Amino acid sequence: MTVSELEQFTAWIEDVIRRRGYDIDSPRGGGKSRLADEAGVHRAAITRLLQRQSMPDLETMRRLAHVLGVPVREMLIRSGRLTEDELPLPPVGDDPDRQDAGGERITLEEAAAALGVPAEQREMFMRVAGQFLPAEPEDQELPARRTRRG
Repeated sequence: MTVSELEQFTAWIEDVIRRRGYDIDSPRGGGKSRLADEAGVHRAAITRLLQRQSMPDLETMRRLAHVLGVPVREMLIRSGRLTEDELPLPPVGDDPDRQDAGGERITLEEAAAALGVPAEQREMFMRVAGQFLPAEPEDQELPARRTRRG
């Protein structure tokens, strides 16, 4: 890791942290402590990163990615730990460059398994995630319901 890689990563992560509402600029803002608490990491790890002293270890990166809503893959690539070639995206969805072997979308259950959602939470995951998918075209239109008022 070069100084330039650490500088670029820190500038990027600071921007992400600020956009997520953590006050990391004022000494009494509490943003660093709150971020450390929510991520379950030591405040010193956040301080060392923001002072450009050291890159977080993999577990700290994973925890920060989760709290900040950033894919771990992006954190690893932006940190210089891995390249896009070393960590390619799996092919998924309608994009021809992102298809699985059969060219089909993965199911919500497959997504849950791939993401490591615990078995006891998969039904809830699928219910919530399913709300964000486009509606499937219906084979038949339902006839309009007529009501009579008497």
